[in-house]
Amino acid sequence: MSTPHRAAAAGDTARGTASTPSPGFDAAWAHPLLGRMLRDRSRRRQLDRRHPWLLDTATVLFMLLISLPDLLMVDHGSPFGGEAARDALRPAVLYAFVAALVVPLWWRRRAPAAVYFTILAVNLVEWSAGIWLRAGTATLIALYTLARNGSLRVLGWAVGLSVGALALGVYALAPIEHPLLGTFFLLGTLTAAVAVGLTVRIRGLYLAALEDRARQLEVEQEQRVRLTAAAERSRVAREMHDIVGHNLSVMVSVADGAAVLAGNRGERSADALRILGDTGRQAMSELRRVLGVLREGADEERSLAPQPGIGDLDPLLARVRAAGLPVTYRTVGDPDALGDGVQLTVYRIVQESLTNTLKHAGPGASAEVTVAVAPGEVRIRIADTGTDPQPQPRPSGDTAGHGLVGIRQRAAMYGGTVVAGPRAGGPGWLVDVVLDVPSAPPAPPAPSAPPVPGEQL
Repeated sequence: MSTPHRAAAAGDTARGTASTPSPGFDAAWAHPLLGRMLRDRSRRRQLDRRHPWLLDTATVLFMLLISLPDLLMVDHGSPFGGEAARDALRPAVLYAFVAALVVPLWWRRRAPAAVYFTILAVNLVEWSAGIWLRAGTATLIALYTLARNGSLRVLGWAVGLSVGALALGVYALAPIEHPLLGTFFLLGTLTAAVAVGLTVRIRGLYLAALEDRARQLEVEQEQRVRLTAAAERSRVAREMHDIVGHNLSVMVSVADGAAVLAGNRGERSADALRILGDTGRQAMSELRRVLGVLREGADEERSLAPQPGIGDLDPLLARVRAAGLPVTYRTVGDPDALGDGVQLTVYRIVQESLTNTLKHAGPGASAEVTVAVAPGEVRIRIADTGTDPQPQPRPSGDTAGHGLVGIRQRAAMYGGTVVAGPRAGGPGWLVDVVLDVPSAPPAPPAPSAPPVPGEQL
């Protein structure tokens, strides 16, 4: 085969092959750290979905555990002071402060903004009494939850109010011994809560994007498999229809003819031949049903008539000429020596090419059809002049319609190449197909029928 044909085939293959999906997300899922994060996230989400109260209850109990020194009136040596003011309060008031700071955390994920502003207001009242409670750590938990789950606009207002409230508490409501050091510590913890909340939020969005992309890849892969299977079913159905159906039809016809001849001669093989014909018709019926399943409604049901070959090109060209397209046809070699499948492929390629010429070449165009048979190779060349000054755009190689797709598929069955595009030497369109086919073996001579007694030889 010539080099230009092989180069064109490589280009056509490159254009027609779908690009494989990037393995980046598969590698991300297989990555030890990302895979562990995704698995841990999935387990936590499942547990939280089944028992949503579990995490909220654990958070409230943890804050109560931290607040035990305040509830038990134990001297805990707070760096912010306020022990005297705390000891002066009634236990009921102290318990009320701790409850007002801790209990709202139960609803922190359902209403993060409301919970945070409630706790901040309780903190202001607490600082107005001149005390600093450990339960005030609930402010950081509420701010973290707001940064993770709440509105970012509300988060900005919350951070601003928190800075103002801390300054008011440190310098006015409940002064401490080292205000600068205390302000630095409080603002540092405030910033850390917001930063951790935003980090977890971004990581959650990233993991959610990974999961969504993985689901999309699964759907795309499933669709790709279905499309590939549908295309393969269509190809198998077409070839069974073209080859097996034709051969079965010929077998049934020969069996029926032989049965009639044997019956006229009084031979006992007539019954066997009739059974052979009936079996062939049953096989054709089963084949129709199988083709219907393979097509799945993609193709219209067609009768399993004998398929055309190269000898049927003359009637085809006559119909094309009657439609107004002058066609010149010539053959080189012995086309009749080709097998039925190859002849059907040649016929379909010529038919599709001339159909495209009728659609796109315009009035005044003419076409040339050449079928050249050489040892191990068949070349089909269909060229038109395309004299329309404003021709309709024809399908390109990578956006081909069903006609060119069918030509490429049929050529690929015989390891062939297809070159379809504008003619290099002038206006018009060229379809040049080369098929690699072995030469058909010579047909064995038909056995002669036994002479009828008394018949003149």
